[in-house]
Amino acid sequence: MKTSRSRRVTAARFLIVCSTLLYAAPAPMARAQVAASSQGPVKITLDDAIQLALKHNHNLLAAQTTIQQDEALETQANLRPNPDIFGDWEYLPLFTPSMWTGSYLENSTEADLGLSYLFERGKKRQHRLQAAKDVTAQARSLVADNERTLTFNVSSQFFNVQLAESTLELAERDVRSFQQTVDISEVTYKAGGMSEDDFLKIELQLLQFQSDYEQAMMAKDQGLDDLRNMLGYDSVPADYDVAGLFDYQPVNANLEDLQMKALQDRPDLRAAQQGVTAATSQWELQKADGKVDVTGQGNYSHVNSINTATVYVSVPLPVFNRNQGNIAQARFAITQTQEQEKATSEQVMTDVHDAYMGLKENDRIIVLYRSRYLDVADKDRDISEFAYQHGGASLLDFLDAERSYRATQLAYRQALASYLIALEQLREAVGTRTLP
Repeated sequence: MKTSRSRRVTAARFLIVCSTLLYAAPAPMARAQVAASSQGPVKITLDDAIQLALKHNHNLLAAQTTIQQDEALETQANLRPNPDIFGDWEYLPLFTPSMWTGSYLENSTEADLGLSYLFERGKKRQHRLQAAKDVTAQARSLVADNERTLTFNVSSQFFNVQLAESTLELAERDVRSFQQTVDISEVTYKAGGMSEDDFLKIELQLLQFQSDYEQAMMAKDQGLDDLRNMLGYDSVPADYDVAGLFDYQPVNANLEDLQMKALQDRPDLRAAQQGVTAATSQWELQKADGKVDVTGQGNYSHVNSINTATVYVSVPLPVFNRNQGNIAQARFAITQTQEQEKATSEQVMTDVHDAYMGLKENDRIIVLYRSRYLDVADKDRDISEFAYQHGGASLLDFLDAERSYRATQLAYRQALASYLIALEQLREAVGTRTLP
């Protein structure tokens, strides 16, 4: 008995310990949050930024409601006319209560009850619905075009942030490197091996590197704020950062294939084509509205104890108004949308051509830097620094080499950002991020 009881006590204690550990252990979400907080600020890639903007950008969300509004108008366009019901009861003795008898109401009053309905001809409802659907389809394409523009703006701002970070990294490296030169020069100056004027010139050069660092830091902070506004202010935390390779991405595509792809994928061109369809639907609707409708009516009448039924049919005579003006206006609107479609198609071809040429020009500049001039700037600076430290070059030569190196590095980074933005502009012009 004692053995059995001790086993039960031991088992109970084991369950209590297990339960304590289970409830004390952090939940998976809590563990993930702890891990995320220990890893530092949230970093997003370019694809992350685009997806966040498409999901949270308020201007885009506002534009997307136009689709829902047009879908609601489809419902309205498909509704049938409401029937009309009417009735009357005449010769009621309101001020002579003694006359309120069944005999008087039966033999001395008149009553009517009727129902009428408008029968639409020319398939007006079907044409209304089709016209509304065509407008909705065009609205979807216009929203897709807004997404195309937003994607380009987000990408451009993303690369601006990367440019600021790359410039910041360069400035930080230059400050550390040149600080060593200042320290060595200070020791040399105090030992009498350098004039005070030369030492002050070196210190002033350090000021330029420090100014570059502060300006790059400010450009990064402002760029992140502007990007956050595009993504949706609450979609990322305040201390977020960007991640991804800021480097050359060669593109091998010919102009003809890009233009053909753009004619297939550009949402603004598709919207212009749908505009022709919508204008044609409006023309068909106006012609249907020119058809006269028929009103049918049935009445029940009670007159002096006589009960009768009456049927009416009402048809307007289209002598003057046959909707001629609206039909003519809708026909001219078709011509207008056709011209707009042609203009948009030509604009697409021009956009792709200009973006392609811009990319090629930036590509040639990048190739020049990468093939020779970055190495030349590095080598020139290293040679000048070595020669200056060993007395083989003047201070002015060394400082000039430092300035040329800094200017070359900054120009390359700016050229790289211009190239990447030009690549995004080509993607925007084609209408897709996947180039042929």
